[in-house]
Amino acid sequence: MDGLRHPVMDHTLSALSEGYAWLPNRTRESPGPVVRTRLMGRPAVALRGPDAVRFFYDERHVNRHGALPEPVLGTLFGHEAVHNLDGQAHRVRKGLFLPLLAPERIAGVVEHVTAEWDGAVPVWSRRSPVVLFDEASVVLTRGVCRWAGIPLDDRDAESVARDLIAMVDGFATLGPRHWRARRARGRQEARLSRLVEDVRSGTVQAPAGSVLEDVIRHRNAAGEPLDPKTAAVELINVIRPTVAVSWFVAFAAHALHRWPEHRERLQSDDAAYAAAFVHEVRRFYPFAPFLGGRAVTDLTWHDEHIPAGTMVLLDVYGQNHDGSLWDDPYAFRPQRFLRRPVERDELIPQGGGDPKAGHRCPGEGITIGLLEALAVRLTRLDYTVPDQDLRIPLHRIPTRPRSGFVVTGLRAPADRPVAVP
Repeated sequence: MDGLRHPVMDHTLSALSEGYAWLPNRTRESPGPVVRTRLMGRPAVALRGPDAVRFFYDERHVNRHGALPEPVLGTLFGHEAVHNLDGQAHRVRKGLFLPLLAPERIAGVVEHVTAEWDGAVPVWSRRSPVVLFDEASVVLTRGVCRWAGIPLDDRDAESVARDLIAMVDGFATLGPRHWRARRARGRQEARLSRLVEDVRSGTVQAPAGSVLEDVIRHRNAAGEPLDPKTAAVELINVIRPTVAVSWFVAFAAHALHRWPEHRERLQSDDAAYAAAFVHEVRRFYPFAPFLGGRAVTDLTWHDEHIPAGTMVLLDVYGQNHDGSLWDDPYAFRPQRFLRRPVERDELIPQGGGDPKAGHRCPGEGITIGLLEALAVRLTRLDYTVPDQDLRIPLHRIPTRPRSGFVVTGLRAPADRPVAVP
C-alpha cells in the first residue's frame, strides 16, 4: 500500500495554477494528517504544524541534497549553494553564514540600508508617482552591497536590483519570468565570479571583516577554498534574500493602507509593537508557499508511512494560516504577538528549525531588523495612495500587490525626525 497510496496523477500543474492555496486546499480534502500527491512525477507527502517542522528539519528524516528541483537551483539558490547540501558539508558551509545571526551584523545591515532609504526620500519627493516595491529594491541593493563589501557603482544599482528581484520572482513559474530569472542569475554569477578572481589576484581589495572577505577565505569540508562560481553563488545568497525584503516592504505598506490604525502606535517608537507588526506582516502575507526535502529512509509520521525517497513538503503558507495555531488566522492582528511569544516552529515564513544547525534562513534576523526600521519609516512619510490594483493574487508565486504599491506626493515631514527603532 505504501507506494500505491500516492495518487497516480501528477499535480504539478495544479500546484502552479493554485499557488499558495494548493496545499491548504489538499489538506482540507485529505482524510489523514498528511497530504499524498505527486510533483514532477515523484511521490510526495505534505506536512504542517510544529511537530512537522521538527520532523522535517531532522537530518535523520529529511535531507535537501537532490531534493530541490533544477529550476529552483537555476534561478533562486544557484547550483552548489548551501541550500542543496546536507551533513558535514552543510554544517561547514553554514558556518559562512552564521555570523549574520550576530546582533552587530544585523545592526550593520540596518544602518546601511536605512541610510540609503533616508537619502532616497528627497529624491522620491521630487518624483511622482513612486512605485514603492521598485524603489525599496534599489535602496536594499545599495545598502546590502555596501555592508557586504561588494563594489557597486551607483549607476549599476538599478540593474543589479532588477536582477536580484528577477531571481526571486521567477523561481516558481514557467515562461518569461523563469527565463528572465535564469539570465539574471547568469549575469550576477559572472559579475561576482570576476570580483572573486580580482580579489584573489590582488586587483581589488576586500574590506576587512566584510562578507566578501569571509567568502574569499572560506574553505569547504575538504579544506579547499570555494571556486569562483560557488563563491559568487554564496555572495548572491547573502544579498538576494536581503533585497527580497522588498516584498515585505510592499506588504507592510499594504497593511498600513488597509488598517491605518496601526500607524500611530508604530510612530511612537514602541519597539515591542514594531516587532509584533513585523511578525504579523510575515505571518499574514504570502511569501514562501512550501519547502521541500527528500525522505532519507522509510519513515513514519503520526502513524503514516513515508517511503524512502519520497519528496517531503512543509506547508509554510498553510501553517502560518492554520486556525489550530492562530486565532482568526485570516485577520491582520499584530496584537497577537504582544500576548504570546514567537514560537520558533510555529511562525515559519522563512522556514523552521534552528538556524545555527539546520536549513532555516540565517538571514531571518536581518529581515526582521530591516522591516522593523523600514515599517516605522513608512509611517513617518506623508503620501497619497492613488487608485490602483492592490490585489494580491494567490495563484502567483511569489505574489505581491499587483501595482507594486504606487504612491504620489511623497514627502518626509520636517518636524518628524527619522530614528532607527
